Amino acid sequence: MSSNNLTIKPNNHRVYQCPFEKKIELLNLLIKDNAGKSIVVVTAKDAKIIEEGLQNKEIQVIEDKNLIKDKELHADIIIGFEMPIKNIVYMARASKATEKSFMLLDESEQNDLHFIEMLLGRAIKQESVEGFNYPVIEEDEKPKVKKLSKDEIKEVAKKRYEKSTNTQDAAFEKKKNFDKPKKEFKKDFSKDAKRSERPKDDKWAKKKKSPNKFLGKDENGKALFSGKSGERNHRYDGTPRDKWDALKVTGKKINIKARKSKSED
Repeated sequence: MSSNNLTIKPNNHRVYQCPFEKKIELLNLLIKDNAGKSIVVVTAKDAKIIEEGLQNKEIQVIEDKNLIKDKELHADIIIGFEMPIKNIVYMARASKATEKSFMLLDESEQNDLHFIEMLLGRAIKQESVEGFNYPVIEEDEKPKVKKLSKDEIKEVAKKRYEKSTNTQDAAFEKKKNFDKPKKEFKKDFSKDAKRSERPKDDKWAKKKKSPNKFLGKDENGKALFSGKSGERNHRYDGTPRDKWDALKVTGKKINIKARKSKSED
């Protein structure tokens, strides 16, 4: 539900400051001051606890979950006994009011009011009734903060730096000395060992090749061998070619006809 569904004016939203233990007393006072108006008290908790403390038993007390379900419910004044569980629920409460919307807040609930104001798009006016104000802490009761000199500030900063450095060093040493089981890797031979000295099951060991034999010629007269032979280096009878038997690349010959002179024509 958005703020567009609200019918009451912005000035008719009110927050009453009140300690939690005095909320029932202030609630009865607000109901008495607005006698003759239809009033509904809304709570996020058990409604029976509030009903027992009301002087006027005709006032309806309803929980948020039932307020949202009852689409026909409206009253001149809606009083929220505490902060709703969800910020959007405040809009549901205020939309049921035709004149004013109140909310009783303890000092501990004030921090959450900011989110409702953001949702509403404006600040909600706060009022305090005499006798229901938040407890005021006198200056003498406030804990005094000792002001440090420049040397003391440097000393505190130095200690923090040393503590941070020692913590990082300790964490690094712990990580460095972490006893993690390592997989054992054993070499069957040294890196510089000769191939002939390596074990037979070594997959990289040099294997003996059977000699390549000339098997004859195929139907096209091409030489056949038992293995790879590099046939370009062999004659058709299976014997290796000599260097001077290799094909020689010769330059291309161009026939140029002599041009006839005009006198010959």
